[in-house]
Amino acid sequence: MALTTSRAQHPDQPSDDDVDVARRLLDSSAQLSYDPLTEVDWDTPLDKDFHGASPEWSTLYGTAYWEEMSDAQRKELTRQEAASVACTGIWFEMILQQMILRDIYSKDPTDETFQWALTEIADECRHSIMFARGAKKLGAPAYRPHRVAVELGRLFKTTAFGEAAYAAILVAEEVLDVMQRDWMRDERVVPFVRTINNIHVVEESRHMMFAREETRRHLARAGRVRRRIHAVMIAIAAYVIVTSMVNREVYANAGLDGKRALREARANEHHKSMVRASCSGLMEFLSSVGLLTRPALFFYRRAHLI
Repeated sequence: MALTTSRAQHPDQPSDDDVDVARRLLDSSAQLSYDPLTEVDWDTPLDKDFHGASPEWSTLYGTAYWEEMSDAQRKELTRQEAASVACTGIWFEMILQQMILRDIYSKDPTDETFQWALTEIADECRHSIMFARGAKKLGAPAYRPHRVAVELGRLFKTTAFGEAAYAAILVAEEVLDVMQRDWMRDERVVPFVRTINNIHVVEESRHMMFAREETRRHLARAGRVRRRIHAVMIAIAAYVIVTSMVNREVYANAGLDGKRALREARANEHHKSMVRASCSGLMEFLSSVGLLTRPALFFYRRAHLI
């Protein structure tokens, strides 16, 4: 009997639909991509009359401390917070790149899905450089996640595979996407940050589409036990990502009382509601694919994602 090499006999190979999605993403990337080194105004000195992010997204917005702060202090705080989000983005994009490389390591390089994965990694490299330069221009230090988060990230990038990897990628990108859409339209935000956010939103929309498709594809052959384990892994990753976005050092670096600011930020119901609203679409997707299990909900609630 002759051997065939159809996709149906190779479950690890992408389907024709997957290839079609990858082909469309490659075409979109060829038509609409940016070079941050030339698109972003890196030369104009920082104008401190602008915010670094929409004030409503500040962790202290709506608190008693926010009402006491001067306009200059509020602007400095949003600049420090925006830089912290950028640094956290770099940290997770480095994890993302390693997970994608590991996923495609032995796959067919002539396949469009392989080529799109490399295109996504190239995008993430540019984004990381863009975020790094942006944080520096905002006058911020190199904010890094807590050591526990760093080590958990190291473990996750080494062990996560399939839907766990791609759904975690989706979590990070979806949370950033909503806030950055607000920032890029807000004329109170310093222009170069608005440009950075616009670039990231446009290019990450393709990454989110790919992550959703890959999550569905891997789940199609995942058993009940694997699905439940990965649901919790994704939820823990989401908790670590979201709680690492704003480093506690931003308050002291903005000239505030760090202890009081952290206390009021943790109790800030306005910010919690902003985060929940930004994740509504993500939670609907996770629920639709069976990843919003009861144990997973514990971590999403702790991170105020639901």
